Amino acid sequence: MSDFNRGFTRPTPAVADMGVDAGLRAFMLGVYNKVGLGLVLSAALAWVTGNYLPVQQLLFTVDTTTGRLSYTILGMVVAFAPLGILLSQMFIRKTSPRAAAITYWAIVSLIGASLGMLFIIYSNVSIFQTFLVTAAAFGGLSLVGYTTKRDLTGMGSFLIMGLWGLIFASLAMFFFQSPALNFLINLIGVGIFAGLTAFHTQRTKMTYYQLGGDQAAMSVATSYGALSLYLDFINLFRFLLYFMGGARR
Repeated sequence: MSDFNRGFTRPTPAVADMGVDAGLRAFMLGVYNKVGLGLVLSAALAWVTGNYLPVQQLLFTVDTTTGRLSYTILGMVVAFAPLGILLSQMFIRKTSPRAAAITYWAIVSLIGASLGMLFIIYSNVSIFQTFLVTAAAFGGLSLVGYTTKRDLTGMGSFLIMGLWGLIFASLAMFFFQSPALNFLINLIGVGIFAGLTAFHTQRTKMTYYQLGGDQAAMSVATSYGALSLYLDFINLFRFLLYFMGGARR
């Protein structure tokens, strides 16, 4: 999931000062720096777990009969731990800058390690090309969210409901293997996370105005804003890879 607002109220665009603000630029730069560093860390961990055989065998296994790739027990723990961390955050009303930063880097590291499977399934060239396309799309969509004067809250709420539907549809794929359904899930996924990128950018920006210069709160908001955008990028990348990746298997 990709929806965080740790103890802050919903943004109110109508009362925010939309003028150029050096503090806002510094705040958003902090968010994007964390996103960028998180992606670098994830890419490094994914390459190691996908290409370094001793580590790869700890997390992934291949059925010699069917050739099907799956997680080991440890791999499943690594893959699903981020979801557990995200769900636990729903019960925390207020957190410290340190705890927020630990949450961000823990999720980034775990997701990065689990993404090693992509290096086994797809060629390095396909992954690199898809990453570049995702980065370009993410940058454009985030710019739209940052500059638009339109309130995207309604669109964001609709997309989050759509995200839950996407999660249930993905679970159904475990029981009903359907190429048509798989194609539809990935197509809808691209649309949902494209829209969420713009929405989360605007929400992160509006959060800055709400905090009124509270440095501790802004530090927390930087981590959770970066986490929302990081998850948007990773999910957009994975859905686009379905269409652009040249599968090895």
